[in-house]
Parts: sequence; C-alpha cells; structure tokens
Amino acid sequence: MTVSDTKVTWLTQDAYDRLKHELDELIENRPVIAAKINDSREEGDLKENGGYHAAREEQGQQEARIRHLQELLRTAKVGEAPANDGVAEPGMVLTVRYEGDDEDEQFLLATREEGAEGAMEVYSPDSPLGKALLGAKEGEAREYELPNGNKQKVTLVKAVPYSS
Repeated sequence: MTVSDTKVTWLTQDAYDRLKHELDELIENRPVIAAKINDSREEGDLKENGGYHAAREEQGQQEARIRHLQELLRTAKVGEAPANDGVAEPGMVLTVRYEGDDEDEQFLLATREEGAEGAMEVYSPDSPLGKALLGAKEGEAREYELPNGNKQKVTLVKAVPYSS
C-alpha cells in the first residue's frame, strides 16, 4: 500500500489530541531507548545479551507505532461528533441485536485509534459488521457474511454519539 492509497480517518478532537499526545511522548522517549541499547551493548557479547535484544525489540515496536501515528494524524480529518440522529455512522455507539439472540450488544463504530482504551468494544466501519450497519436507521435489520460464509442478520436497536 502506498501513501497515496491511504484513506482519510475521521477523528473527534478528543481522539486527535490523545493520539498526538501519545506520539509526542513516544518521540520524547526515543533517547531513553537509545540509552538502554547503548548500556546493554557495553555489557559485552551481543549474541547472548538479552537486555540488548529486548531494548532493540522495544525500539522497533516504538518506531513502528510512531510511524503509524504520524501517518494516521497526517491523513486525519478532525470533526465534530456525529449528529444524534439514530443513524449508524463512525463515532456512534451502536446497540444491536443478532437474530436468534435475546440480548443486545453494544460497541463503538470507529477505528481502533478512536476508541478509548478498553472502555468499550470497537468495530471498524470497514469490518463486515461495520459495513453492513453503516447508514442503518434504528429498527432497521441488515445482513452480513460471517467468516465461515454463513449470513448473520443484525438489527440496529439504537445509535447514539460516543462521548468519552
């Protein structure tokens, strides 16, 4: 995938600010990781130096997250929370009921980055369930394909804007 293939990610101002803060902290932390690597390198034989390899691994993961956040924020469009109109769209908390199930399920329709850490299940608008529900109105039933090829019916019970 090239940079020009990336699509816009809509973020609330809160989500943008939270991700920007995380990016700033990661960039600030770069010298700490570099110092860990240097300290471990000075311990001698690199083949059997677990601290060195752990620090290099941590640096790689951190750099990957920095690149991901930079690209995400570069292509992000910051907007207001969606209207409280009962229509399923990114940034909405959806309450759904699957056919054959007595209990409702609730989740945030958004990118993983937009969702608050562990506060609620997050489904991407690009997931099969997310695509099926996009644009649905409260009370409307939709169908989507499960990984095993079966079809699943789901009814949108309620759609309200997410507030952290």
